[in-house]
Amino acid sequence: MGAHEGHREHDVVIVGGGHNGLVAAAYLARAGKSVLVLERLANTGGAAVSTRPFAGVDARLSRYSYLVSLLPRKIVRDLGLDFRVRGRTVSSYTPTERGGKPAGLLVGGGERRTREAFAKLTGSATEYRAWQRFYGMTGRVAERVFPTLTDPLPTRDELRRRVDDEEAWRAIFEEPLGIAVEDTFADDLVRGVVLTDALIGTFADAHDPSLLQNRCFLYHVIGGGTGAWNVPVGGMGALTDALARAARGAGAVLATGHEAVRIETDGRTAEVTYRTADGEAAVAARHVLVNASPQELARLTGDEPPAPAEGAQLKVNMLLKRLPRLRDTSVDPREAFSGTFHIAEGYEQLATAYAQAASGALPEAPPSEIYCHSLTDPTILGPDLVRQGYHTLTLFGLHTPARLFAKDNDGTRRELLRSTLAQLDAHLVEPLADCLATDADGRPCIEAKTPLDLERDLRLPGGNIFHRDLAFPHTQEGTGRWGVETAHANVLLCGAGAVRGGGVSGVPGHNAAMALLEAP
Repeated sequence: MGAHEGHREHDVVIVGGGHNGLVAAAYLARAGKSVLVLERLANTGGAAVSTRPFAGVDARLSRYSYLVSLLPRKIVRDLGLDFRVRGRTVSSYTPTERGGKPAGLLVGGGERRTREAFAKLTGSATEYRAWQRFYGMTGRVAERVFPTLTDPLPTRDELRRRVDDEEAWRAIFEEPLGIAVEDTFADDLVRGVVLTDALIGTFADAHDPSLLQNRCFLYHVIGGGTGAWNVPVGGMGALTDALARAARGAGAVLATGHEAVRIETDGRTAEVTYRTADGEAAVAARHVLVNASPQELARLTGDEPPAPAEGAQLKVNMLLKRLPRLRDTSVDPREAFSGTFHIAEGYEQLATAYAQAASGALPEAPPSEIYCHSLTDPTILGPDLVRQGYHTLTLFGLHTPARLFAKDNDGTRRELLRSTLAQLDAHLVEPLADCLATDADGRPCIEAKTPLDLERDLRLPGGNIFHRDLAFPHTQEGTGRWGVETAHANVLLCGAGAVRGGGVSGVPGHNAAMALLEAP
């Protein structure tokens, strides 16, 4: 039986030991609550883990989630986490062709260098001035909105007053983002670079009237009050390892290999039935927090599940013997790959890829973006690999909804990976395949995960990395004070499916803990 068997009743049982469950466990245990975390897998961390995916190779990769922006420093400070991030001097590089010659747009390396890169690409200073205005606007929104994420939910009107910028409010909260992008920028490539933040893990068009793309964009530009995306030192697993230590150190019990199968509650007390290798057992609790999808919550409580919102991404992890050389010789590959390297992400390319996927076909030119963790943080590689010049690459593909993989997940994955890498190869002097390292069995060090793979491995419904469609960070119809409440008074949702969930943030875990501590 599990380590908690001597304590059959707890103040709080948390279902799921991903990063949000661990945040909640640490806060609640520090507040004096007896806390039990039930985790189905053999390890905690959920989608925010580091693993060695290639046999016999000393490379510890952030296997699923990979960058940090939305994690408030408040949580790191409150919980005393031994966790650091490093900034990237280059924000992005986007290769293209202009006048039949290789070209590209490098954003970063200082204001002067970025301004010159825009001028070289577009032939004028106009686009860079528009870039500065646009991201000045999003920066002001970030400063005002990000601090609200760990407070009780504001109403829509309260958030609008806090933003205090009608142009920004209209562009992000009221009109499809494509309107602002097209009104602000003229260059197709620049428009595409801006739009990508609205599409990471989200299947939508720039002019989708639901504003799903706007919601995704908002969360991608407000992190830390600046919108900066940082590299977790030691990989994403360094965060969840630190959280697990904090939770245990505060007295929480983390029971891995324990799968919750049922929650019964009368609103005052609850019983959670779980399964281990030894069979089923149950534990009583005053409160239950569910760090899983809304679909999983409904399955556990016996309620009617919401319709799943499918994921739409390809996640590829690679280890290279060397970085590939670029056709655009004006930029060093070490700079180009240290930021976000955009592939086939021009504005029209993104629109075409969305239309093709929406019609049921794989995009002919799949859009994706890459970055190299080991350029910023080589600690994820063994010393011998560092000495030999090895590097990791993380690729995140867009506009590949789960439905496209339903008939033949393995075959479609192979086809999509081939065509995605072909888009990258078009900008390289040498094919990426020539740069791939091999594992102890002689196989290339590359793995790809489709939405269906994520559904199978992590129980993300439809492979949706946000658990469900993102919501604007204000009160919604039926939401409670913290955005974590459910139909059951003593059951709270503390995962990415909560309002203000999604991404590696710890915000839903923090907010569920605060809601519980306020409870009578």
